[in-house]
Amino acid sequence: MSNDLEKDVVTLCQEMIRIPSVNFGDGKGDERAMADYVVSKLLEVGIAATIYESAPGRCNVIAKIEGSDTTRPGLVVHGHLDVVPADASDWSADPFGGEIRDGMIWGRGALDMKNMDAMILAVLRKWARTGVKPPRNLVIAFFADEEAGSIYGSRWMSTEHPEVFANCSEAVSEVGGFSVTVGDGKRLYLIQTAEKGIHWMKLIANGRAGHGSMINGENAVTAISQAVSKIGEYTWPQRYTKTAKILFRKVAEATGKVYDEKDLRPLLVELGGVARMIGATLQNTANPTMLDSGYKANVIPQTATAVIDGRFLPGLEGEFDDTIRKIIGPDIAIESIAQDIALEVEFSGALVDAMCQAIKDQDPDGIPVPYLMSGGTDNKALAKIGITGYGFSPLRLPADLDFMSLFHGVDERVPVDGLIFGVNALENFLANS
Repeated sequence: MSNDLEKDVVTLCQEMIRIPSVNFGDGKGDERAMADYVVSKLLEVGIAATIYESAPGRCNVIAKIEGSDTTRPGLVVHGHLDVVPADASDWSADPFGGEIRDGMIWGRGALDMKNMDAMILAVLRKWARTGVKPPRNLVIAFFADEEAGSIYGSRWMSTEHPEVFANCSEAVSEVGGFSVTVGDGKRLYLIQTAEKGIHWMKLIANGRAGHGSMINGENAVTAISQAVSKIGEYTWPQRYTKTAKILFRKVAEATGKVYDEKDLRPLLVELGGVARMIGATLQNTANPTMLDSGYKANVIPQTATAVIDGRFLPGLEGEFDDTIRKIIGPDIAIESIAQDIALEVEFSGALVDAMCQAIKDQDPDGIPVPYLMSGGTDNKALAKIGITGYGFSPLRLPADLDFMSLFHGVDERVPVDGLIFGVNALENFLANS
């Protein structure tokens, strides 16, 4: 580590991992200690920040940095403070230890997303100490509750405090700008310009209750099992977005393989560990995740339920919902648990150019490309108040690191040199945004 920026980002990442801001879902989370830490680290360099508490312990942090041209629309730079749970018995390192081993920082949140939180803080702290101003106003947001639907975080902030984001036109956040090695060593850097939409739903089968020893042609458990089986076994048609076509054309160019727009799936193998996630962005998906029914072995229950995690491509929400209904038939009721929009923006414009140039300046051989994310980010909430969002938390990764498996996975870790690459790229981007 050759300078204070690089040393600071590593220390910040380690220290934040050691604050277990675990979000268990169903409102059971607490970001207070993380929020206090962020505020203190900003205050050390004279940056004031405000905590917005949406519920006891559910904390969002906002700081505003004045740019050199205050007439331009502002940029929101955001991260989230919460992490998913981790069972220490499954890990080969303390998930809340922030240990450096084998050139990596280990711990829950190392990738999702205390690495980016650390990069944001490190850049702001350097600029405050050296008197650097960004070219435009920045709204820095650290949200609560991203890991459980953003109810206490970005959704609450955008609904209850939209004034915080007034005059902002664009935003950047997590899961973008990371490298994927393809072909004979070419590095693609995937910048997130699109997200699938979400429809989590409960399926409800109603039948006739009765004794388990008798014949029952209206068994709710049988009905829900058949519906779940049909959904789980359904082959969704391929649907290729503009984003997917650009990405796969770049993959074909980098690997010398054939690009066939009628079927992009043969190129998935070139993407290594990220193929599982990218493959899910070539179609709508619906995965059964929960089943519930009954209370006694010899009682046929009147009701049985299942939960489905549905994800739809931009522009295909109607097709998704219609298909689910056709698959399960008219007798199964559908209750929506959560719904959120899909996003897709152009891979062009001044902000995208700044991202691409920041990558190229750090890795002249790097190839920036757009991609569509199978999950979702806090950009969805900001989109509803007119802010265009991208995923840009840059990382240069080892070719053999299965990056996507570490998100919410065991032994989550981030390469130290990748984090250093990222903080330099992020500073470059923000200085030219």
